[in-house]
Amino acid sequence: MMDFSYSADQMSLMELSRDFALNEVQPYAAEWDATGTNPRKVLDHAVSIGLGTISLAPEYGGGGAGLIEEVIVAEEVAYACAGFASSLTLTSLPASAVALAGNRDQKAEYLSRIGSGSYASFGMTEPAAGSNVAGITTRAVLDGDSYILNGSKTWITNAPMADFFVVFAKTTLDAGRKGISAFIVEASSAGLSVGPPLPKLGQKASVSSEVFFENVRVPVENRLGDEGQGYSIAMRAFTHSRPIIAAMAVGLIRRCLDESHQYASERLSMGVPISHHQAIGSKLAEMSWKASAGRLLTHKAAWLADQGTPSVLSAGHAKLFTADAAVESASEAVQVHGGMGYSREYPVEKLYRDAKLYQIYEGSSEIQRIVISRSISTPTDPS
Repeated sequence: MMDFSYSADQMSLMELSRDFALNEVQPYAAEWDATGTNPRKVLDHAVSIGLGTISLAPEYGGGGAGLIEEVIVAEEVAYACAGFASSLTLTSLPASAVALAGNRDQKAEYLSRIGSGSYASFGMTEPAAGSNVAGITTRAVLDGDSYILNGSKTWITNAPMADFFVVFAKTTLDAGRKGISAFIVEASSAGLSVGPPLPKLGQKASVSSEVFFENVRVPVENRLGDEGQGYSIAMRAFTHSRPIIAAMAVGLIRRCLDESHQYASERLSMGVPISHHQAIGSKLAEMSWKASAGRLLTHKAAWLADQGTPSVLSAGHAKLFTADAAVESASEAVQVHGGMGYSREYPVEKLYRDAKLYQIYEGSSEIQRIVISRSISTPTDPS
């Protein structure tokens, strides 16, 4: 059965993550947001103390921990800044793809580079194919001992600083998702170019760009798995990464609660703090139970993965609930602050903008509902 208590090592990790987040991230988050700064030096420091490679196997330079430890880090860092947390944690997505489908040589080369501080990006989304993965049009055509890659990707997190990409492309045009294959592509490859950072609503400390492939030659040995296995590789990687996204959303909900509680305790109305009024107290209560429920769903999904039984259904539950709850909580946090919530003098307007992305990336909330509906078994599993 699942144990809800943290081990001594997990408690130490939580304290390390929280201390780093509160001292090195939170004080600068508003500035990064206002200027659209991707704080590379702070990211590098987080990686150097193990926060970005906590679950990577020790032989590749990681901490050898599990997904539970990854979600602990994600929650604490996202409390301070959602964008920073995205940049820090999302290398785990391409790393998962390599760990799941890579051969011994690929793991030794590319996971070791991540363990040494390199960043990697996950190249799936395209301008005309976001949630519709089967609709990607990037092509990979076999030419001797290499594939020739042509196409483009968009909204690729960490693309400007990526050392390599895990890219998904069609090797068989008329086979739908079964025609998708996965490739490890060096950022230095001739014909590969990265566009400027894309302007966006929130999470501005995380940089996302377009990536273009013009006759990029990729050695056959850089293909992950067999031809046609790309979709399966991506979905398995998403099952690993969605609890991490959910944990970041929980961190944001906690921040909404703390900021709202502090403001409501200080702001007076009719001679008493507004937190004493039922309308405001109810909003605080909702943020509290959403944070707790979201953490339980997130930790269940992570725990199942650590037991060797990753669950698409549990990962979907966690991602869907926490994403929607984060947006709802951020909206209510602005409401609790009233007119001041609409001002940049308080952090809740940033939380409001940051939260929306959780409903969009790594599978939108609409897609999560489809994933869940297709994953429901009968009778339901009481575990």
